[in-house]
Amino acid sequence: MALPATGTWSNPGRGGAQAAIVITAPEDGVPLLFVETDNCFESAQVLAAKIDKYMRFCQRKVKDVDGKERPMWRTRWWVPDGRHADQPHPPLLLVFNRVGPRNPNTVIPQLAELTQRHWQGTAHDGFHMYDGQLPIVVTGMKQLTEHGPAGSIFRRFGRPQNQTLLEAIGNPRREAHDARQQAEYEAREREYKEQLRRAAAQQRAEREARRPACAGCGTRFTDERWKAIESAGWDAPRETHSHLCDDCKQRAITAERQAEHTEHARQEHDQAVPEQKAGRWLSRLRN
Repeated sequence: MALPATGTWSNPGRGGAQAAIVITAPEDGVPLLFVETDNCFESAQVLAAKIDKYMRFCQRKVKDVDGKERPMWRTRWWVPDGRHADQPHPPLLLVFNRVGPRNPNTVIPQLAELTQRHWQGTAHDGFHMYDGQLPIVVTGMKQLTEHGPAGSIFRRFGRPQNQTLLEAIGNPRREAHDARQQAEYEAREREYKEQLRRAAAQQRAEREARRPACAGCGTRFTDERWKAIESAGWDAPRETHSHLCDDCKQRAITAERQAEHTEHARQEHDQAVPEQKAGRWLSRLRN
């Protein structure tokens, strides 16, 4: 990552925070970033006053072109999408170039104390919350020249060790905490869905164990046939052949109708025979 080469640079203009540079490098994960260079001529009190002005500037609101009220700085600079897109203040990077008489090793602790109300986070479950607070990060021009912007040369106020720029302006501990919580939530979701799947499978197995089988061919009833043979109340039509599947039922009905037809024909034949015999006897008597 080489910020001067890949970033988009612009001056904040009159009435702004008067930072030396405004930069964004979304291709490298760098959000909108205000950069203030100090040649070690100014006191910690002067720098703290600049940061106060920066905070007042970031808190100013104006109506945007759509008529909605927004922070003024958002109407002047584009904010890349990403994890820093909803930040209330662009992070502030202070680069100390030891040219003047002041020692940055003395100025920086004083500055951190004077601006504590702006950057201090609140401890929360292994990390700090920085809602509404300003990330203030410092580094030295010499370190920046030797290690480049990707080196672990950036110190965020309130943190005890140097970090990379992305770590310093971000919140790695919170991100790790959120990632763990998300992983735990997803694991619980998977377990819950697995429990539902097992319960549904158990219900299906128990239902299949109760599914009737055809007394004729042994085939298990379809859902429609099973529903048809179940009692639906006193007014429901009586289901015939409830021990048979649909196919066997149709064959049984056909066989019964054929048998009825045969029986009816036999009865008609039996009735016709005596009449025929009686007719023959009468014919003989007449003769």
